[in-house]
Amino acid sequence: MDISILGPLAKESDFVTLEKCSDGRFSNGKNGVISILATGDRKVEFIFFKDHVLSYVRSSMGYPAYYQIDPVKIAKPTKAVLMDLDGTSVRSESFWIWIIQLSTASLLDNPKFELEEADLPFVSGHSVSEHLGHCVKKYCPDKTVEEARKFYFQHTHFQMNEIMQGRGKANAFTPSPGLKEFLYELKAKGIKIGLVTSGLYEKAWPEILSAFKTLNMGDPKEFYDAIITAGFPMRKGEVGTLGELSPKPHPWLYSEVSRVGLGISTEQRHHVIGIEDSGAGVCSIRLAGFATIGFGGGNIKESGTLGLCNHYCDTFEEILKLI
Repeated sequence: MDISILGPLAKESDFVTLEKCSDGRFSNGKNGVISILATGDRKVEFIFFKDHVLSYVRSSMGYPAYYQIDPVKIAKPTKAVLMDLDGTSVRSESFWIWIIQLSTASLLDNPKFELEEADLPFVSGHSVSEHLGHCVKKYCPDKTVEEARKFYFQHTHFQMNEIMQGRGKANAFTPSPGLKEFLYELKAKGIKIGLVTSGLYEKAWPEILSAFKTLNMGDPKEFYDAIITAGFPMRKGEVGTLGELSPKPHPWLYSEVSRVGLGISTEQRHHVIGIEDSGAGVCSIRLAGFATIGFGGGNIKESGTLGLCNHYCDTFEEILKLI
């Protein structure tokens, strides 16, 4: 079995070996299946056959999906760089994890509630509903994700308003070190830049504005060649958009920002590089068929997704050398 199709850093020992896929559809050694491996957080499973590999993205919301895995490589010249927001462009993961904690505390009616270290891979990098689903299942199974979402948006609306008014949690959104220089260097090289986030628009846009204001970089809508978010939440009395069931680790955000937002054909996908600091984001880029550069500071190693990266860097300076 050639595991290198997952990535040049992939080692079988870095993944979890399974006897069968979690939905029971495929079993090791049966119907052409050579092996079944899963990421460390078990969010994505890989089913190896003789001539192809399938990936299975699990869903706590009840809507999993299968995708084919295609080989990836970094081809020069680089035509586009796709960048994650939380943790990669802006350091804000701790803030959103705090919001998840506040929401769970409200569900439990326990203001002293705190998340555990073991929760971190499951409350960052995925969709809001995935994060809340984990907490509901673990801490308050008598409640529902829908109840949790109500508290989540209450806390989000209040905290975001406080921040936009110059109050709120200190240092909630801080541009990653070297971000400004990195973005300007990409522009100078004529490389298209796409910003990609699983965050809903109402939480993501203030982050982007805050970062650009701090860096004195003007209007992010004018700077980026394409920006995509998970859209708008579905709530009574409002019109929502697709985004809660199809975000990272599914490939669609990265696929759409590249093909639709930047106009890059699938035949040119090897000239596209994605940068992510989370395990879910790494999976999303990889399933979209792009080479992935893992960015330090997130949960890539903890989530067991390092093997899906083409490279792993701690600074933007290191990434520029690869580009």
